[in-house]
Amino acid sequence: MDDLIGDPIPEHRVGDCLPIREMLARVGDKWSILTLGALGERRLRFGALHRSVAGISQRVLVATLRVLERDGLVTRTVYATVPPRVEYEVTPRGKSLREALSPIAAWVIANRAGLEESRRVYDRDAQVKAETAPEATLTKS
Repeated sequence: MDDLIGDPIPEHRVGDCLPIREMLARVGDKWSILTLGALGERRLRFGALHRSVAGISQRVLVATLRVLERDGLVTRTVYATVPPRVEYEVTPRGKSLREALSPIAAWVIANRAGLEESRRVYDRDAQVKAETAPEATLTKS
């Protein structure tokens, strides 16, 4: 069987479901992809990385980096200085994940205005339906 692009779709194997689900959860969480993107092709110290990921708390960044490091997507290098200097860098595996997600990011950017308009129309229509629904016109006695 082929996908929409014509590439063969790998045979479904039950044993593949868990690792696929786990990685989709990783790329679907709020901070992992933003952290990988902020690192880009460079090595950053924690403070610089924290400033590069808008809205993330230090605690959440630490937790995100630990998970990314555990998956082999980021490396953490500690230098024996006082105070210790710690730097983070995307691994080749992390770079390949960013490359795989790049078409999705491009699609989102290209379709952003249409997505926002669809959401506005949907929300407006849902509000109108809610306001005109029969139960909305009933009065309590």
